[in-house]
Amino acid sequence: MIIYAISLGISLAMDAFSVSITNGMRCSKLKLRHALADGITFGLFQAMMPLIGLFLGLSCLKYIQPVDHWIAFILLGGIGFNMIRGALKKEEDEECAQPFGLKNLLIQGVATSIDALAVGVGFSTELHGYGEGILTAAIIGIATFIISTAGVYIGRIFGGLLKQKAEIFGGAILIAIGLKILIEHLFFQ
Repeated sequence: MIIYAISLGISLAMDAFSVSITNGMRCSKLKLRHALADGITFGLFQAMMPLIGLFLGLSCLKYIQPVDHWIAFILLGGIGFNMIRGALKKEEDEECAQPFGLKNLLIQGVATSIDALAVGVGFSTELHGYGEGILTAAIIGIATFIISTAGVYIGRIFGGLLKQKAEIFGGAILIAIGLKILIEHLFFQ
């Protein structure tokens, strides 16, 4: 069960990892609090969504699942578009407020964890009781926290190398992730 939870956590964390890299690329004066805010936000969302799915069960999922890919696409695409637009205007963000602001992180947290909601519904058939579901969700959250926090620092390295192109590149990555989610749900499910 532990190996299952760790592998599930790593796979669910990949979208959050990509967004964390993007956030790190956008910040010229990265501080530990930025990386921790990013990691905690993504970790909490990735842990909470499976629990919400577990508790709601299949009754509500049938209403969310048909549009979850559109929600993720719109949220990530909107953030990506705004990043590219901001980079073209080139407002210097000395304090890193924009990528690590509460509103931005919450939107990113929801957008990257919608698939974890469906995973939570699967918990009811795969796991034995709420205890295993809670333990699995906690492991998913911890894995996402570690991976996302590291992603911010990796992004900072690439952001320093790419300089002004980093925000445009980061915005394109977010749009691509949203598009990937949309295409997977429309054509491969």
